[in-house]
Amino acid sequence: MSEKTHDADVAFIQALAELLRENDLTELEVKRDYAKDDQLSVRVSRKAEIQAAVAVPAAPAPAAAPVAAAPAPAAASEDPADHPGAVTSPMVGTIYMQGEPGAPSFVKVGDSVSEGDTLLIVEAMKTMNHIPAPKSGTVTRILVEDKAAVEYGSLLMIIE
Repeated sequence: MSEKTHDADVAFIQALAELLRENDLTELEVKRDYAKDDQLSVRVSRKAEIQAAVAVPAAPAPAAAPVAAAPAPAAASEDPADHPGAVTSPMVGTIYMQGEPGAPSFVKVGDSVSEGDTLLIVEAMKTMNHIPAPKSGTVTRILVEDKAAVEYGSLLMIIE
């Protein structure tokens, strides 16, 4: 590979890193073919800041009230990620709470759902993916907004 191609590859990788940062993505993977036996395969990733943001509020609570032992377990049990009825996103995409603009939402807080009922849609690469209820129960919390971007594993809602 020539020095000129190397410089172009470095610039390409820097541009990918910039795209990652600007669009708040956690990972990008690209394969670039130059010739029959000459290609560049790049994977750029970073830690999800969402996980760090969730961990920060939990840490100060015990330090702020070291005498009161009872509130600390209550705060830990209120973390939606620890809830057995937590529904997470199976993919990166955009959330849609209804099937089409102007239609009522698939579910709202307080609705009873059966296993397999559509809770919302995650659009990924122009494909509408219906997210089914993993179990029957009542929707107690909706943790995302319509048209919000979500990552793989993002909390969507709680079903009890």
